[in-house]
Amino acid sequence: MNPRRKSRLSVVLFVLLGVAVASALVLYALRQNIDLFYTPSEVVYGKNDDADQKPEVGQRIRVGGMVVAGTVERDPKSLKVRFDLNDIGPSISVEYEGILPDLFREGQGIVAQGILKDPTLLEASEVLAKHDENYVPPDLEKQMQKVHKPMGVSDLKGESERDRQEKVKEGQ
Repeated sequence: MNPRRKSRLSVVLFVLLGVAVASALVLYALRQNIDLFYTPSEVVYGKNDDADQKPEVGQRIRVGGMVVAGTVERDPKSLKVRFDLNDIGPSISVEYEGILPDLFREGQGIVAQGILKDPTLLEASEVLAKHDENYVPPDLEKQMQKVHKPMGVSDLKGESERDRQEKVKEGQ
């Protein structure tokens, strides 16, 4: 092999090695920051009821579910809170230290992100409260109730506008 080819080959190998190292570092960084989403049932039973797809203790995950009524326990001397989350199946406990979102309450949907300390306990570093996509501010709701008449049962049965007007005339 002549020296010119040898130097080209070494440059190509050096570039390929650099790309491989950079790719490995990027994949390692992404692996550290990926949080898998689970429901409480999936935490207990595994995804698709497959025990091999259960999150491991110590794994960083996100769990979404409803706060079980009567399970919120607040420490009066600190910001520690403990509550249970469930979906249609079993519950898991969540421990969180910090200020909870304003929309947090029992029966409310939330997403907790943290580290799984044991198979049914999540130590949350962040709690996000879900809200109804049909949210209307209370002031606007009061104004709407004044302006718009509430719907009655007849509105749901498909009664025509003319029939309603005739009933209104008869009632006057």
